[in-house]
Amino acid sequence: MALIKRSELQNLLQKGTVEPTSQVYLLFGERYLCKETADLLQEALLQKKPGAVHTIDGEREDFDRTLPRLMSFSLLPGLQIYRVSDSRIFHSKIVLSKIWDKGVQAYKAGRFKPAERYLQSIMQTADIKIETTTPFSDISSSQWKSKFGFEKPAVLLDWADRLLYESEISPGGSSTHLIDKCIDTFDKGLPDSNILILISETVDKRQKLFTYLKKNCTVVDCSVTTGAGAAAQREQKEILRELMLKSLKGFDKKIDSRAVEMFFERVGFHPVAVVMETEKLALYAADRDVITCKDLQAMVGHSREDALFELTDAFSKKQTARMLTILSRLQDQGIHGLAILATMRNFLKKQLVFRSLQTQPSPAWRKGMNANEFQNSYLPQLRADGDWKELLKGHPYALFMSFTKATEYTVNGLKSMMILLLEAEFRLKGSPLPPQLVLEELFLTMLYGREGHSIP
Repeated sequence: MALIKRSELQNLLQKGTVEPTSQVYLLFGERYLCKETADLLQEALLQKKPGAVHTIDGEREDFDRTLPRLMSFSLLPGLQIYRVSDSRIFHSKIVLSKIWDKGVQAYKAGRFKPAERYLQSIMQTADIKIETTTPFSDISSSQWKSKFGFEKPAVLLDWADRLLYESEISPGGSSTHLIDKCIDTFDKGLPDSNILILISETVDKRQKLFTYLKKNCTVVDCSVTTGAGAAAQREQKEILRELMLKSLKGFDKKIDSRAVEMFFERVGFHPVAVVMETEKLALYAADRDVITCKDLQAMVGHSREDALFELTDAFSKKQTARMLTILSRLQDQGIHGLAILATMRNFLKKQLVFRSLQTQPSPAWRKGMNANEFQNSYLPQLRADGDWKELLKGHPYALFMSFTKATEYTVNGLKSMMILLLEAEFRLKGSPLPPQLVLEELFLTMLYGREGHSIP
């Protein structure tokens, strides 16, 4: 019946003092920590009273259907836990800009159904009914700011209109309607065997439902202080250390204290990556009980330069999810946005030079050229010309792979990307926009172009 920190709930769980006195739980904050805490809570509740877990994807959820299920008496024996991940019920105007950004990213990545759900969530949260033919396009800039709480994007929005009106997803009731209905349902009380666990990465603490749950149910704060300040860094490292040691315990392993700081420096604050890298180290150590610095050097990214290389690799392969994950991790590690831009500029410059060389009449580049022909004929002729000596150094096969990759671009397309880089640099230096937003928009635009305008 209160708001507690994740660590407080863990202490209660360890002592075995958690009883299902509260039938509704809300967990909010860092995504992985919410999931981990929900797993622990779920396990503790089922140990007290066995039963079943009903998982519900919040992005596909219709709360008008979930609430009747919560109020029904199950024919199944034991506890009935309804676990809603990524719940949209706590969305408000304060977080709509983040939801819009997620919708844009999903659309650019070709994930149209998730993009539809984000758009539906925006309309529902803003209490807008789909009555006009082109709601997003026809909303003026001032109305947009008033309805959604952020500036209207200065791009074509026909893609959003098209997704919204071709959508097969039901928009559901208004946000206000659902919130009032939830509170009314919780006031009446759920059947004794039913428990609801809500998980939401982003919440508006001023929202009516959040205030109600904090007063009448159990709300668990799984958020982590962000930033590069000493206090934030201490909190982040403490959480990372906890996740690392817990993962190692499962393998009955320990880690050299000298390797811990090196590990944090290389991975940064990325809980999922910490768990995955720790498990990788434990498996690599095999029969040895202690993980050493040598193991770390062998298995966890050798340097930040390697991480930057991984970013360009993911970009060149159009691996959107991997690219955005690496981009986020680099920023968590404290690598400045301008350094990331410098890396991309070098990569694109090299691709532009190689693509330009391929357009020369002599030596003639032939699409489908194999590595032997490149090394024995094409590359020696290029080097003999004396141009671009520095760029043509290195192992012939590595150069062959770079030249092959360059064929996937056009000269004009690479020039357009260089212009986008320059624009992003100006925004990083003089715009109030968060660096992460600037960089994510840049990378997605370079891959997929702006709405209605692809890069040649």
